[in-house]
Amino acid sequence: MTDYVTKPIPAEKPAVDFIGRPWGSFKQFAFNEEVTVSLMTVKGGQRLSLQSHTGRAELWIALDDGCEMQVGEEVLRPKAGDEIWIPANTKHRLASLGPDVRVLEVAFGNWQQADITRYEDDYRRPDQGE
Repeated sequence: MTDYVTKPIPAEKPAVDFIGRPWGSFKQFAFNEEVTVSLMTVKGGQRLSLQSHTGRAELWIALDDGCEMQVGEEVLRPKAGDEIWIPANTKHRLASLGPDVRVLEVAFGNWQQADITRYEDDYRRPDQGE
């Protein structure tokens, strides 16, 4: 297994700031930090591979109900708005239990496809990389 750590990876979920405004509020997940933000959509009844990464930790924010997330040995069914922290080197998987679901991913560290290690994959992709 190659180690893709080239940038700092937090061991724990970074603090999320809550900022109130007269019109409402917002949550700030990363303030002037180097992160990669992705919006993932999983088709109904489909799932990602069971995988881990050496070079990044991920904060997944469920945007829709109907997600199933495996983090380590724990299986979660988050509601829209729930935040799930996935430390580097932790096996994880995202699935849709019904219609399409969306998850906002904030990745801390060095985001690259090459650092994926797959343990199970429904699409017969290689054990490493894309």
